[in-house]
Amino acid sequence: DASPMMHRAAPKLLEAAVAIPVDGAPFTGPKNARVTLVEFSDFQCPYCAVAMVKLNAVLKAYPNDVKLVFKQFPLDIHSQAALAAAAALAAHRQGKFWPLHDAMFADRTHLYRKTILAMAGAAGLDTKRFEQDWDSAAIKQAVAREQAEGDKAGVDATPTVFIDGQKYNG
Repeated sequence: DASPMMHRAAPKLLEAAVAIPVDGAPFTGPKNARVTLVEFSDFQCPYCAVAMVKLNAVLKAYPNDVKLVFKQFPLDIHSQAALAAAAALAAHRQGKFWPLHDAMFADRTHLYRKTILAMAGAAGLDTKRFEQDWDSAAIKQAVAREQAEGDKAGVDATPTVFIDGQKYNG
């Protein structure tokens, strides 16, 4: 006699689409791409670092068709994730989101104020302005807003990727 557990349906690969605000968020790829990927991520998350490699491969394979939008979703279990998320948004104000993003993922086990500041300087940011933005209430509110957007969209772990608004469970 088969157990009823054997007949449980696998989760759908793509869920119903949800609206995720992307205006003003850092993105890479063509502005009017046919496909939009939105990733909710945490700079200290090892799985997010792996996901970036896969997402970069997709962007490279479809350079004219896909854009990737990055959203902050720092997890409480990662002590420096909120600090890194705020730093990323502060860098975005100077048009340097991706260089700092790449540097923080490359050294995600050493994300402390001093090391992030050094990364920001190496990425060519105006560090005085960067620190003012980094510590501002506006940046902290922006991180909180993106976390709330993730919560509303059903994000419960990082990384979580949406393909044209549909949560990807792959």
